[in-house]
Amino acid sequence: MKQKIRRLAGTALGVAALSTAAGTARAQQAPPPTHPPPAVPAPAHSPPALQATVYPPPRAAGAGEVAVPGRRTALPRAATLFTPTGEVQGTLLVPLPLGCTPAALIIAGSGPTDRDGNSKLLPGANNSLKMLAQALAEAGIASVRYDKRGIAASARAGANESQLRFETYTGDAAAWVRQLKLEGRYSSVTVIGHSEGSLIGMVAARAAGADGFISLSGPAERASALLRRQLDPKLPPELAQANDKILAALESGRRPAKLPPQLQAIYRPSVQPYMASWFKYVPAREFARLNMPLLIAQGTTDIQVDVTQAEQLKQANPAARLLLVDGMNHVLKQVPAEPRQQMASYLDPALPLAPVLAGAVTEFIHALPHRPCR
Repeated sequence: MKQKIRRLAGTALGVAALSTAAGTARAQQAPPPTHPPPAVPAPAHSPPALQATVYPPPRAAGAGEVAVPGRRTALPRAATLFTPTGEVQGTLLVPLPLGCTPAALIIAGSGPTDRDGNSKLLPGANNSLKMLAQALAEAGIASVRYDKRGIAASARAGANESQLRFETYTGDAAAWVRQLKLEGRYSSVTVIGHSEGSLIGMVAARAAGADGFISLSGPAERASALLRRQLDPKLPPELAQANDKILAALESGRRPAKLPPQLQAIYRPSVQPYMASWFKYVPAREFARLNMPLLIAQGTTDIQVDVTQAEQLKQANPAARLLLVDGMNHVLKQVPAEPRQQMASYLDPALPLAPVLAGAVTEFIHALPHRPCR
Protein backbone atom coordinates (compact mmCIF):
# COMPACT_ATOMS: atom_id res chain seq x y z
CA MET A 1 0.00 0.00 0.00
CA LYS A 2 2.79 2.47 0.85
CA GLN A 3 4.33 1.86 -2.55
CA LYS A 4 0.99 2.55 -4.24
CA ILE A 5 0.52 5.82 -2.34
CA ARG A 6 4.06 6.86 -3.23
CA ARG A 7 3.29 6.31 -6.91
CA LEU A 8 0.10 8.36 -6.59
CA ALA A 9 1.97 11.24 -4.99
CA GLY A 10 4.78 11.15 -7.53
CA THR A 11 3.14 10.95 -10.94
CA ALA A 12 2.94 14.10 -13.03
CA LEU A 13 -0.29 12.82 -14.57
CA GLY A 14 -2.22 12.64 -11.32
CA VAL A 15 -1.55 13.69 -7.79
CA ALA A 16 1.67 15.58 -8.49
CA ALA A 17 -0.78 18.40 -9.15
CA LEU A 18 -1.37 18.57 -5.40
CA SER A 19 0.42 21.86 -4.85
CA THR A 20 3.66 23.66 -5.45
CA ALA A 21 4.59 23.24 -1.82
CA ALA A 22 3.65 19.57 -1.78
CA GLY A 23 6.18 18.89 -4.49
CA THR A 24 9.11 20.56 -2.76
CA ALA A 25 9.89 18.04 -0.05
CA ARG A 26 13.64 18.05 0.50
CA ALA A 27 16.08 16.17 2.66
CA GLN A 28 16.76 19.25 4.79
CA GLN A 29 13.07 19.73 5.60
CA ALA A 30 12.44 20.17 9.32
CA PRO A 31 10.45 17.36 11.00
CA PRO A 32 6.78 18.14 11.59
CA PRO A 33 5.74 19.16 15.12
CA THR A 34 4.46 16.38 17.33
CA HIS A 35 1.45 18.43 18.47
CA PRO A 36 0.43 20.87 15.72
CA PRO A 37 -1.83 23.78 16.66
CA PRO A 38 -5.54 23.34 15.95
CA ALA A 39 -5.74 26.15 13.40
CA VAL A 40 -3.68 27.12 10.38
CA PRO A 41 -2.13 30.57 10.92
CA ALA A 42 -1.15 32.89 8.08
CA PRO A 43 2.26 34.56 8.38
CA ALA A 44 2.69 38.25 7.72
CA HIS A 45 3.48 38.88 4.06
CA SER A 46 6.20 41.35 3.19
CA PRO A 47 6.00 42.73 -0.34
CA PRO A 48 8.91 41.52 -2.47
CA ALA A 49 11.04 43.80 -4.61
CA LEU A 50 12.27 43.04 -8.11
CA GLN A 51 15.77 43.74 -9.27
CA ALA A 52 15.79 46.24 -12.12
CA THR A 53 16.98 44.67 -15.34
CA VAL A 54 19.46 46.67 -17.42
CA TYR A 55 19.49 45.93 -21.10
CA PRO A 56 22.65 46.15 -23.19
CA PRO A 57 22.53 48.32 -26.32
CA PRO A 58 21.23 46.76 -29.57
CA ARG A 59 23.75 44.59 -31.38
CA ALA A 60 23.97 41.63 -33.67
CA ALA A 61 23.16 38.16 -32.35
CA GLY A 62 26.14 36.58 -30.68
CA ALA A 63 27.34 34.86 -27.54
CA GLY A 64 24.69 34.48 -24.86
CA GLU A 65 21.79 34.90 -27.26
CA VAL A 66 19.25 32.29 -28.20
CA ALA A 67 18.62 31.59 -31.86
CA VAL A 68 14.88 31.65 -32.48
CA PRO A 69 13.48 30.44 -35.81
CA GLY A 70 12.27 33.25 -38.02
CA ARG A 71 13.30 36.88 -38.27
CA ARG A 72 14.45 37.49 -34.72
CA THR A 73 16.87 36.34 -32.09
CA ALA A 74 16.18 36.59 -28.38
CA LEU A 75 18.36 38.01 -25.66
CA PRO A 76 18.11 36.08 -22.35
CA ARG A 77 18.90 37.86 -19.12
CA ALA A 78 18.65 36.84 -15.46
CA ALA A 79 15.81 38.41 -13.49
CA THR A 80 15.62 38.29 -9.70
CA LEU A 81 12.79 38.92 -7.26
CA PHE A 82 14.16 39.78 -3.81
CA THR A 83 11.94 38.54 -0.99
CA PRO A 84 12.32 38.42 2.81
CA THR A 85 13.13 34.70 2.61
CA GLY A 86 15.48 34.73 -0.38
CA GLU A 87 15.74 35.33 -4.10
CA VAL A 88 13.23 34.11 -6.68
CA GLN A 89 15.15 33.51 -9.88
CA GLY A 90 13.82 33.92 -13.40
CA THR A 91 14.71 34.45 -17.04
CA LEU A 92 13.87 37.56 -19.03
CA LEU A 93 13.77 36.81 -22.76
CA VAL A 94 13.79 39.92 -24.93
CA PRO A 95 13.26 39.91 -28.70
CA LEU A 96 15.86 41.59 -30.90
CA PRO A 97 16.21 44.21 -32.13
CA LEU A 98 15.44 45.91 -28.83
CA GLY A 99 12.47 48.24 -28.80
CA CYS A 100 9.07 48.93 -27.30
CA THR A 101 7.40 45.52 -27.18
CA PRO A 102 4.59 43.77 -25.29
CA ALA A 103 5.67 41.57 -22.36
CA ALA A 104 4.27 38.47 -20.71
CA LEU A 105 4.77 36.86 -17.31
CA ILE A 106 4.68 33.04 -17.59
CA ILE A 107 3.72 31.17 -14.40
CA ALA A 108 4.43 27.45 -14.14
CA GLY A 109 2.08 24.83 -12.73
CA SER A 110 2.08 22.78 -9.55
CA GLY A 111 4.54 20.42 -7.97
CA PRO A 112 8.28 20.95 -8.49
CA THR A 113 7.73 22.43 -11.96
CA ASP A 114 10.45 24.87 -12.96
CA ARG A 115 10.37 27.95 -15.18
CA ASP A 116 10.77 25.82 -18.32
CA GLY A 117 7.80 23.57 -17.51
CA ASN A 118 9.89 20.62 -16.31
CA SER A 119 9.41 18.58 -13.13
CA LYS A 120 12.19 17.02 -11.09
CA LEU A 121 9.81 14.11 -10.41
CA LEU A 122 10.26 12.99 -14.01
CA PRO A 123 13.40 11.60 -15.65
CA GLY A 124 13.22 13.94 -18.64
CA ALA A 125 12.22 17.40 -19.80
CA ASN A 126 9.47 18.71 -22.08
CA ASN A 127 10.53 22.41 -22.08
CA SER A 128 6.95 23.51 -22.81
CA LEU A 129 7.18 26.92 -21.13
CA LYS A 130 10.66 27.58 -22.50
CA MET A 131 9.26 26.88 -25.98
CA LEU A 132 6.37 29.23 -25.30
CA ALA A 133 8.78 32.00 -24.30
CA GLN A 134 10.79 31.43 -27.47
CA ALA A 135 7.63 31.52 -29.59
CA LEU A 136 6.70 34.82 -28.00
CA ALA A 137 10.17 36.23 -28.66
CA GLU A 138 9.95 35.24 -32.31
CA ALA A 139 6.69 37.17 -32.50
CA GLY A 140 8.27 40.25 -30.90
CA ILE A 141 7.02 39.70 -27.33
CA ALA A 142 9.29 39.80 -24.28
CA SER A 143 8.68 37.41 -21.39
CA VAL A 144 9.68 36.60 -17.83
CA ARG A 145 9.38 33.04 -16.58
CA TYR A 146 10.59 32.04 -13.13
CA ASP A 147 11.10 29.26 -10.62
CA LYS A 148 8.54 29.65 -7.84
CA ARG A 149 9.77 29.67 -4.25
CA GLY A 150 11.06 26.28 -3.18
CA ILE A 151 11.69 25.19 -6.79
CA ALA A 152 14.99 24.79 -8.66
CA ALA A 153 17.07 28.00 -8.50
CA SER A 154 14.53 29.55 -6.09
CA ALA A 155 14.72 26.66 -3.61
CA ARG A 156 16.25 28.73 -0.81
CA ALA A 157 13.44 31.29 -0.95
CA GLY A 158 10.96 28.58 0.08
CA ALA A 159 13.14 26.27 2.14
CA ASN A 160 10.70 26.33 5.10
CA GLU A 161 7.71 24.55 3.65
CA SER A 162 5.55 25.23 6.72
CA GLN A 163 5.74 29.00 6.06
CA LEU A 164 4.50 28.84 2.47
CA ARG A 165 0.99 30.03 1.64
CA PHE A 166 -0.84 30.34 -1.64
CA GLU A 167 -0.74 34.10 -1.14
CA THR A 168 3.06 33.88 -1.13
CA TYR A 169 2.94 32.80 -4.77
CA THR A 170 0.25 35.24 -5.84
CA GLY A 171 2.20 38.05 -4.14
CA ASP A 172 5.37 37.12 -5.98
CA ALA A 173 3.58 37.01 -9.33
CA ALA A 174 1.94 40.38 -8.72
CA ALA A 175 5.35 41.86 -7.87
CA TRP A 176 6.77 40.68 -11.21
CA VAL A 177 3.83 42.27 -13.05
CA ARG A 178 4.19 45.58 -11.21
CA GLN A 179 7.89 45.78 -12.00
CA LEU A 180 7.39 45.02 -15.69
CA LYS A 181 4.85 47.85 -15.80
CA LEU A 182 7.09 50.25 -13.88
CA GLU A 183 10.08 49.72 -16.13
CA GLY A 184 8.29 51.55 -18.92
CA ARG A 185 9.90 49.39 -21.61
CA TYR A 186 6.78 47.40 -22.48
CA SER A 187 3.64 48.44 -24.33
CA SER A 188 1.51 45.95 -22.37
CA VAL A 189 1.93 43.25 -19.73
CA THR A 190 0.01 39.97 -19.99
CA VAL A 191 -0.08 37.21 -17.37
CA ILE A 192 0.04 33.63 -18.69
CA GLY A 193 -0.70 30.92 -16.12
CA HIS A 194 -0.35 27.19 -16.80
CA SER A 195 -2.25 24.59 -14.73
CA GLU A 196 -2.11 25.71 -11.06
CA GLY A 197 -0.24 28.75 -12.36
CA SER A 198 -3.52 29.79 -13.95
CA LEU A 199 -5.13 30.43 -10.55
CA ILE A 200 -1.99 32.16 -9.28
CA GLY A 201 -2.07 34.31 -12.41
CA MET A 202 -5.74 35.22 -12.04
CA VAL A 203 -5.22 36.59 -8.55
CA ALA A 204 -1.96 38.34 -9.47
CA ALA A 205 -3.31 39.85 -12.71
CA ARG A 206 -6.20 41.47 -10.85
CA ALA A 207 -4.04 42.67 -7.95
CA ALA A 208 -1.34 44.19 -10.15
CA GLY A 209 -3.55 45.54 -12.94
CA ALA A 210 -2.25 43.43 -15.82
CA ASP A 211 -3.38 44.31 -19.33
CA GLY A 212 -4.52 40.80 -20.19
CA PHE A 213 -4.69 37.26 -18.83
CA ILE A 214 -4.30 33.85 -20.48
CA SER A 215 -5.24 30.58 -18.81
CA LEU A 216 -3.45 27.51 -20.21
CA SER A 217 -4.92 24.18 -19.06
CA GLY A 218 -6.26 25.88 -15.95
CA PRO A 219 -8.87 24.26 -13.70
CA ALA A 220 -12.14 25.97 -12.77
CA GLU A 221 -12.93 23.96 -9.66
CA ARG A 222 -11.46 24.27 -6.18
CA ALA A 223 -8.25 22.23 -5.88
CA SER A 224 -9.67 20.07 -3.11
CA ALA A 225 -12.53 18.96 -5.36
CA LEU A 226 -10.04 17.90 -8.00
CA LEU A 227 -8.02 16.01 -5.40
CA ARG A 228 -11.08 14.10 -4.27
CA ARG A 229 -11.82 13.09 -7.83
CA GLN A 230 -8.21 12.08 -8.50
CA LEU A 231 -7.50 10.23 -5.27
CA ASP A 232 -10.69 8.58 -4.07
CA PRO A 233 -11.07 6.08 -6.96
CA LYS A 234 -7.45 4.98 -6.48
CA LEU A 235 -7.67 4.44 -2.71
CA PRO A 236 -9.22 1.59 -0.72
CA PRO A 237 -12.56 2.60 0.84
CA GLU A 238 -11.22 3.32 4.33
CA LEU A 239 -8.45 5.54 3.00
CA ALA A 240 -10.82 7.30 0.59
CA GLN A 241 -13.04 8.13 3.56
CA ALA A 242 -10.03 9.40 5.51
CA ASN A 243 -8.97 11.45 2.50
CA ASP A 244 -12.39 13.14 2.36
CA LYS A 245 -12.21 14.03 6.06
CA ILE A 246 -8.71 15.48 5.67
CA LEU A 247 -9.78 17.62 2.73
CA ALA A 248 -12.92 18.79 4.55
CA ALA A 249 -10.81 19.90 7.52
CA LEU A 250 -8.33 21.77 5.33
CA GLU A 251 -11.18 23.42 3.40
CA SER A 252 -12.42 24.88 6.68
CA GLY A 253 -8.94 26.07 7.67
CA ARG A 254 -8.38 23.36 10.32
CA ARG A 255 -5.71 20.73 10.65
CA PRO A 256 -7.09 17.20 10.25
CA ALA A 257 -7.58 15.34 13.52
CA LYS A 258 -6.12 12.10 12.16
CA LEU A 259 -3.56 11.49 9.44
CA PRO A 260 -3.18 7.86 8.26
CA PRO A 261 0.48 6.88 7.65
CA GLN A 262 -0.36 6.00 4.04
CA LEU A 263 -1.40 9.61 3.35
CA GLN A 264 1.44 11.24 5.29
CA ALA A 265 3.49 12.06 2.17
CA ILE A 266 0.59 13.97 0.64
CA TYR A 267 -0.84 15.72 3.70
CA ARG A 268 2.22 15.97 5.96
CA PRO A 269 1.75 18.64 8.67
CA SER A 270 4.31 21.00 7.12
CA VAL A 271 2.33 21.30 3.88
CA GLN A 272 -1.13 21.57 5.45
CA PRO A 273 -1.00 25.38 5.92
CA TYR A 274 -0.26 25.82 2.20
CA MET A 275 -3.07 23.49 1.19
CA ALA A 276 -5.57 25.21 3.49
CA SER A 277 -4.66 28.58 1.98
CA TRP A 278 -4.92 27.14 -1.54
CA PHE A 279 -8.32 25.55 -0.98
CA LYS A 280 -9.86 28.94 -0.13
CA TYR A 281 -9.74 29.89 -3.80
CA VAL A 282 -12.21 28.76 -6.46
CA PRO A 283 -10.68 29.51 -9.89
CA ALA A 284 -14.03 30.12 -11.57
CA ARG A 285 -14.89 32.77 -8.97
CA GLU A 286 -11.52 34.47 -9.34
CA PHE A 287 -11.87 34.38 -13.13
CA ALA A 288 -15.29 36.01 -12.91
CA ARG A 289 -13.70 38.97 -11.09
CA LEU A 290 -11.30 39.78 -13.92
CA ASN A 291 -12.08 42.86 -15.98
CA MET A 292 -9.50 42.72 -18.78
CA PRO A 293 -9.08 40.88 -22.09
CA LEU A 294 -9.09 37.13 -21.36
CA LEU A 295 -8.10 33.99 -23.26
CA ILE A 296 -8.79 30.42 -22.13
CA ALA A 297 -6.72 27.83 -24.02
CA GLN A 298 -7.42 24.16 -23.39
CA GLY A 299 -6.33 20.99 -25.17
CA THR A 300 -8.78 18.21 -25.99
CA THR A 301 -6.32 15.43 -25.08
CA ASP A 302 -5.28 16.87 -21.71
CA ILE A 303 -5.54 13.97 -19.24
CA GLN A 304 -4.99 16.20 -16.17
CA VAL A 305 -7.43 19.05 -16.82
CA ASP A 306 -10.35 18.29 -19.11
CA VAL A 307 -12.34 20.51 -21.45
CA THR A 308 -15.20 20.91 -18.97
CA GLN A 309 -12.91 22.97 -16.73
CA ALA A 310 -12.27 25.45 -19.56
CA GLU A 311 -15.98 25.59 -20.33
CA GLN A 312 -16.72 26.41 -16.68
CA LEU A 313 -14.22 29.27 -16.80
CA LYS A 314 -15.94 30.57 -19.91
CA GLN A 315 -19.33 30.40 -18.15
CA ALA A 316 -17.88 32.30 -15.19
CA ASN A 317 -16.70 35.16 -17.43
CA PRO A 318 -18.53 35.08 -20.78
CA ALA A 319 -16.40 37.94 -22.13
CA ALA A 320 -13.40 35.60 -22.30
CA ARG A 321 -12.36 33.95 -25.54
CA LEU A 322 -12.35 30.14 -25.34
CA LEU A 323 -9.87 28.29 -27.53
CA LEU A 324 -10.10 24.48 -27.64
CA VAL A 325 -6.97 23.09 -29.28
CA ASP A 326 -7.71 19.74 -30.90
CA GLY A 327 -5.14 17.14 -29.85
CA MET A 328 -3.20 19.32 -27.40
CA ASN A 329 -2.30 17.77 -24.05
CA HIS A 330 -1.38 19.17 -20.62
CA VAL A 331 2.20 20.03 -21.55
CA LEU A 332 0.90 21.94 -24.59
CA LYS A 333 2.09 19.40 -27.16
CA GLN A 334 0.13 17.83 -30.01
CA VAL A 335 -0.36 14.29 -28.65
CA PRO A 336 -3.13 11.68 -28.92
CA ALA A 337 -4.90 10.54 -25.76
CA GLU A 338 -3.09 7.18 -25.86
CA PRO A 339 -1.36 6.76 -22.43
CA ARG A 340 2.09 5.76 -23.65
CA GLN A 341 2.30 8.67 -26.07
CA GLN A 342 1.05 11.00 -23.35
CA MET A 343 3.78 9.90 -20.95
CA ALA A 344 6.45 10.13 -23.64
CA SER A 345 5.46 13.73 -24.39
CA TYR A 346 6.23 14.77 -20.80
CA LEU A 347 9.82 13.66 -21.40
CA ASP A 348 10.42 14.85 -24.97
CA PRO A 349 12.04 18.30 -25.37
CA ALA A 350 12.18 17.81 -29.15
CA LEU A 351 8.39 17.66 -29.49
CA PRO A 352 7.24 21.19 -30.44
CA LEU A 353 4.38 23.18 -28.98
CA ALA A 354 0.98 22.77 -30.55
CA PRO A 355 1.22 25.30 -33.43
CA VAL A 356 -2.31 26.61 -32.94
CA LEU A 357 -1.52 27.57 -29.34
CA ALA A 358 1.55 29.69 -30.09
CA GLY A 359 -0.29 31.55 -32.83
CA ALA A 360 -3.35 32.24 -30.69
CA VAL A 361 -1.33 33.49 -27.71
CA THR A 362 0.79 35.88 -29.78
CA GLU A 363 -2.26 37.15 -31.67
CA PHE A 364 -4.08 37.82 -28.38
CA ILE A 365 -1.16 39.76 -26.89
CA HIS A 366 -0.57 41.86 -29.99
CA ALA A 367 -4.26 42.78 -30.09
CA LEU A 368 -4.12 44.39 -26.62
CA PRO A 369 -4.11 48.20 -26.35
CA HIS A 370 -0.52 49.47 -26.34
CA ARG A 371 1.00 52.12 -24.05
CA PRO A 372 3.85 54.32 -25.22
CA CYS A 373 7.22 53.24 -23.81
CA ARG A 374 9.59 55.58 -22.00
